[in-house]
Amino acid sequence: MIDACAASVISCQVVAVISNNRESGALQQARAAGIPAYHLSSRTHPDPAALDAAICEALERHRTDLIVLAGYMKPVGSGHRAVLAAGDSKTGASVHVVTEEYDAGPLIAQREVPVEPADTPETLAERVQASERRLLVEVLGRIAEGRLRLPA
Repeated sequence: MIDACAASVISCQVVAVISNNRESGALQQARAAGIPAYHLSSRTHPDPAALDAAICEALERHRTDLIVLAGYMKPVGSGHRAVLAAGDSKTGASVHVVTEEYDAGPLIAQREVPVEPADTPETLAERVQASERRLLVEVLGRIAEGRLRLPA
């Protein structure tokens, strides 16, 4: 997203990056680009209410219009192992509206990713994540251009 915005691929601006992983590549990339970057986690804020408040404060400080949740939510490969074990010929990348339940919000966009015969959980995860990144940039571009309106 940072690269796509900087290259004017999409007409958006990343105003801040927040991660619960202080070593996150996203935080490093944000800092290198001069974007405010925050490590906010249960380590920085052991009380969940205080953590939520810190995240909200950072978002409000930067007058955030849209929040994108992206990154690893589960151990790499767990879902991809299941796809491979089932012998599926395809899997996919999707963008959802965030709700309280993981990946259960309204579907915004989805793209199929073929499962190759030589795939490992890691190679499949790499291709799915690359597809997810491209799909997310496309979705953000459509939102920025007014061609896509998110459900209220």
